[in-house]
Order: sequence, then structure tokens, then C-alpha cells
Amino acid sequence: MTALFALATSLLWGLADFGGGLLTRRVPALTVVVVSQTVAALVLGVVVVATGGWSEAGPQLWFAVAAGAVGPVAMLSFYKALALGPMGVVSPLGSLGVAVPVSVGLIVGERPGLLQFAGVAVAVVGIVLAGGPELRGAPVQRRAVVLTLVAAFGFGTVMSLIAEASTTVSGLFLALFVQRLTNITVGGTALYVSVRRGGRALPEVGGAAVIRASLPALAFVGLADVAANGTYSIAAQHGPVTVAAVLASLYPVVTALAARGVLGERLRGVQAAGAGLALVGTVLLATG
Repeated sequence: MTALFALATSLLWGLADFGGGLLTRRVPALTVVVVSQTVAALVLGVVVVATGGWSEAGPQLWFAVAAGAVGPVAMLSFYKALALGPMGVVSPLGSLGVAVPVSVGLIVGERPGLLQFAGVAVAVVGIVLAGGPELRGAPVQRRAVVLTLVAAFGFGTVMSLIAEASTTVSGLFLALFVQRLTNITVGGTALYVSVRRGGRALPEVGGAAVIRASLPALAFVGLADVAANGTYSIAAQHGPVTVAAVLASLYPVVTALAARGVLGERLRGVQAAGAGLALVGTVLLATG
């Protein structure tokens, strides 16, 4: 069950990242975050009411609040790092966030078997290579590296926090709802400050019409992100966090394959090798 839900997480996060990346080419990144998370919060609110999730309220929801506060900061740092580029450096560095939940799992006493340790090592190398690291070219700006590492730490922290935010299915819905409300509060505040400083909330070309036309895609990004957090939480609760975190972090492979299938982007040799190694690592983790 852990492997199944963790792989579902990587699929959902990979598709959400791909969709979010496409949207930010037309819509300001902060607007993408706020609108997509608002749609997700509306859907989750209905689910919480229907399942009676309010009865699961308790101190553990502070983990969801913390995850909701960290998430937008990590995402915006990642977007800004991508803008500074190059993507071939930013993408694989961003995937290093897996070190956070893996370290937490080891600290609390998890000890994977030999095959699983090998799977972790092989899969992490594959994840980094799947991002297509650039070994030649212009020097990378120090700010881009710092922002990417901030984003990676944030992504890994969210994974660790959301796994602690609930112990039941209805409680998970409530935790995800609270996380989204916090996302909206943090992202909305940042958007307001940005506009006050001269930034834009709407696209320069098309304005609000572009937002309305993009609502289905924005809804998909928000709901896929919610579902990914949910499946990861289940995976982490039913098996070793070290295994769940690594398998869930295969999303760069999914993003690269989506770009290949939808946009016709060719996989570089290093990306294809990384995808293969990630697959080998997955098999070792699942069978270990």
C-alpha cells in the first residue's frame, strides 16, 4: 500500500508541476497559487462537511497550518529560481527536498532493509538525473541556488508536516482543507503586497479573460496538489517514511515525460538515464 500511494503521489505532483509550469507562462505565479488553491479549498470544504470531518479537529491541525504556511513560500522560491535558471540545474536541485522526510524517518528509528537502502540511493540519483542537470554552460547565479535550496527544504518540510496532520481519512480531509486555507492566506497576502508594490495580479495580455479561460487548468493543478498531499499522507502512515518519501519524489520523471508527450520536448540522454535509474530504485524499494 505504501508503494502504491507514494507512486500515485509522484504522478499527481508531476502533473500538477507540469500544469503549473505551463500556466505561469501566461499568468503571474502568485495568481496561479492563490486561484488554484482557492478552487481546491472550495471542493475540500464540501467534502469536509459531507464526511463530518469537523469532528476530527484537534491540536494535530497545527501541522496542517505549518504545512500551509511553508508551501507557498517553497513554491514561489522555486518559480523565482526557475526564472533565474538554468532549469537544468534548478529542477534536480529542487528534488533534493526528499532528504528532509527521509532524515526524519531515520531519526525516529526507521531502518530499511539492505535492498531498500540500495533502492533509496538509486532512486535519488535517478530523480536528480531526471531533471537533466547541466554540467556545462554559464555559471549559475548564487541567488538561484539559494532559492532552489529554500524551495527544496520547503517541499520536504511540507511532506513531513502533512504526514503528521491526521490519523483518519475524515481527519485527513480536514487537515488538507486547513492547509489550503493557510495557503490562500499566505499567498493572498503576498499577492496583495506585490500589487501594492507595482506587480500584476492579472496577465498583461488578456487580463481577467485569461484567468476565466484558465480556470479548468487552475482547478486541475489545485486538486492534483491536494490529492498528492493526501496520498502521501496515507503512504507515510502505512509504511516507512523513507520509502514513501523517495517514491513520492519521483515526480520530476513524470514532469519530464509529460513535457515529452504534450509539448514534444525530447528527453536528453541524462534524463532518460535518470528515469531508468528511478525505475530500478522503485522496484528495489517495492520488493525490499
